[in-house]
Amino acid sequence: MLKTILSTHILPTVRHHSCGGLRHPAKLYHHPVPQRCVHTRTKPRISPPPKLKSSSTDSTAGISPFGWGLLIIPATTFGLGCWQVYRKQWKEGLIDELERKIHMSPVPIPDDLTALNEMEYQTVTVRGQFLHDQEFHLGPRACIQHGDSHTAGGLFSQKEASIGFLVITPFKLEGRDDKILINRGWVPKRYLDPATRPEGQVTGTVELQGVVRLPENRPQFTPKQRGAIFMYRDVERMAAMSGSEPYYLDATVASTVPHGPVGGQTRVTLRNEHLSYIVTWFSLSGFTTWLWFRQIVRGKSF
Repeated sequence: MLKTILSTHILPTVRHHSCGGLRHPAKLYHHPVPQRCVHTRTKPRISPPPKLKSSSTDSTAGISPFGWGLLIIPATTFGLGCWQVYRKQWKEGLIDELERKIHMSPVPIPDDLTALNEMEYQTVTVRGQFLHDQEFHLGPRACIQHGDSHTAGGLFSQKEASIGFLVITPFKLEGRDDKILINRGWVPKRYLDPATRPEGQVTGTVELQGVVRLPENRPQFTPKQRGAIFMYRDVERMAAMSGSEPYYLDATVASTVPHGPVGGQTRVTLRNEHLSYIVTWFSLSGFTTWLWFRQIVRGKSF
């Protein structure tokens, strides 16, 4: 009977409360006291927030040294644009200076001829005699026509105005032993020989005005001078051949005489195209900068 009571009442109750365990077997006959199971809570692991990186750092971190080296193209074109700005200012100043000198009143030729080196494009007055037997020719050149110089010379037709030569004649200054070179003006090719224009070979003492010109450097691909015909204004060689001082004047159009060379053959033209160069270089700099950013930084292709 005792076994029956234990198997039916006591043992199932003990199994049901497994959390408490059987510490004291002697107390099995008393009503069991339910024990609480203590459950400990673990704090969930919270991962730290990801570090944010700037987009500029991400975009430039992968640029290779070659990519950085390509920046030399926009940098160089920008520098060339700045240099053209400086050149434009310099050229405009030079043009203004030439205009000022050309419109200055004529002055007597200085006693010290070396002062002419600082007087280019200024007009001076000289008095003396031409030495026609030592005449040189410079050309071929086209004729520069001023006003009525076409009729004053009377040596050429309109068709001949593009083919001719400049007549360079030594000039002995009055009251001095100095000789200089004077460009009397333009003659057509058929009157290159002085014998074909005897009326234009003025004699005696004359007074005229001339524009001071400095020696000209030999242009590229220009052949060396041979004989009495020069391809460019080689003042040093002309002076050595004629025994004159290396100073050169362009006679003004007022010096033109009938059947003689047409004066006023001074060319004062300075090209000022630096504005177009500025636009070109800065445009290239902006375009190549945008192209570098698009291709290298953004990694986009066309």
